[in-house]
Amino acid sequence: MAERMIVPVAVKNPDVTIAGAGIIGLSLALELHRRGARVTVCDTGAAMNHASTAAAGMLAAEDPHNPATLLPLSRFSLSLYPGFLNRIEALSGLCVPFQTDTTIQHLPQGQILRLAEHSLDPRQIAAALLQAVRSTSINLREHAPSFSPTPDALFVHCTGAWFEHSGIVRPRKGQMLRVQVPTGISLHEVHRSEHAYVVPRTQVPQAGTAIIGATLEDVGFDLHTNAADLEHLRTLAAQMVPELASSFAAPQVEAWAGLRPGTVDDLPLLGAFAHNEFVATGHFRNGILLAPGTAHVLADLIEGKRPSVALAPFSPHRFADIRPQQSDKHLPALR
Repeated sequence: MAERMIVPVAVKNPDVTIAGAGIIGLSLALELHRRGARVTVCDTGAAMNHASTAAAGMLAAEDPHNPATLLPLSRFSLSLYPGFLNRIEALSGLCVPFQTDTTIQHLPQGQILRLAEHSLDPRQIAAALLQAVRSTSINLREHAPSFSPTPDALFVHCTGAWFEHSGIVRPRKGQMLRVQVPTGISLHEVHRSEHAYVVPRTQVPQAGTAIIGATLEDVGFDLHTNAADLEHLRTLAAQMVPELASSFAAPQVEAWAGLRPGTVDDLPLLGAFAHNEFVATGHFRNGILLAPGTAHVLADLIEGKRPSVALAPFSPHRFADIRPQQSDKHLPALR
């Protein structure tokens, strides 16, 4: 199915308004700004304050549990990452180091795969990306429940789990915890199975700790953590890294929950949505990985170019019941 190009824009230096100041929205804003667009980003809350900073930070392009359809976009986005981080650092003055370079993928029957795969700290990239945006002429409007774009402005929905159209995107809650790595243990590789992962932090400020995650829950916008769920995650993690079993030897440092934006088929919504409107959401587990790739292909669409990756599998119109809503451009209420 060919990508449904509703909006034949091809406008030089367009005005673009982006709803949502997470990693997808701000990455797109920077890419459009680089290409000469005049960009406004609006969010009902603080920028980079939801799923973007709740993630573990694995750039898991080759995760065998990802949908195979996602692989071309994942690999393309991964290829952009060095330039993406370099540009953020040049604009912000903040370096975002890779925390790990290898992932041990634990398969059934005790088999393992060793993957060349980076991870980073989402809190570090959040701070650097936000500072990079603020160093430009991008108009970032936080705590803005409504706005009035110019009549000819293009509009991009990057509101994650709060995309309010026919329930196509829904929050998929994930609880996780950070623990102290026991003294004398060298943990420099990610360990991942189908139901859990251990992501070491090897660089400051969280060096010497590890992220354990994550639950997968359909409970709406609830962000509470549950001690029993966290203990179950630790048990799953200890099957891969036994030294993390003891809460005495590996005490909990903190715990939190985030809301992944999930779709029925676990694939993102990327493309033209209605007249002068686009959507980039539904990235589920892979928002950090897919941020630079999403920014690049959406900017191509807005410029009327053929994207570097085929977007037909991610078209919002693959869901027959999705319909544009009449809108006065009030942002979804982030909870």
